[in-house]
Amino acid sequence: MASNTSRTMIAAFQVSLDGFIQGPNGEKDWVNSWADALEMIPDVDTFVLGGHMYPDYGAYWESIYANPDRVVPYQDRIPAKSEIAYARLAARTPHIVLSTTLKSVSWPTAQIVRNIAELRKLKGQPGKNMYVVGGATLVASLLNEDLIDELRLIVHPIILGKGLALFGGVKKRLALDLVQAKPTESGRVIVTYRVR
Repeated sequence: MASNTSRTMIAAFQVSLDGFIQGPNGEKDWVNSWADALEMIPDVDTFVLGGHMYPDYGAYWESIYANPDRVVPYQDRIPAKSEIAYARLAARTPHIVLSTTLKSVSWPTAQIVRNIAELRKLKGQPGKNMYVVGGATLVASLLNEDLIDELRLIVHPIILGKGLALFGGVKKRLALDLVQAKPTESGRVIVTYRVR
């Protein structure tokens, strides 16, 4: 059961129909825009991510923020307007990076926390929603610790067969309440679940 605090922690992900966030070789080419998830998270004042995800995340969004008219890292296109808007928001929004191994973070608004207890304390402080960017290991850890209040998923009409499972590290059964399911013209379905 999600803890009852003054802040809501929301994990938003793009996921294949069979529950993967990457293909077996790390493929993410089926995701059109990494900024789409932010549109589902209102009133955010903190982003949360894990130490494994942070280096690529930081490089990707810092590059777009610094050079919005150049080709996006790991892509062969210039950034979309929604990605530029996300990069600008990310540049001014505090980021909490949960890591026991990272020595430093380059993102100007980022800080490292070393354990779940520190993150739980931050969640208990007054504020707006906390957006859990990822990755899968972090989300599983937070679900196992009853810290995530909502899951918002963009389910893509693709079956990957293998890959990195979004919920592969969850160690217990979790009951969810459906809040909303909305189909899109592209065939994706945006679903929101509240964790009981």
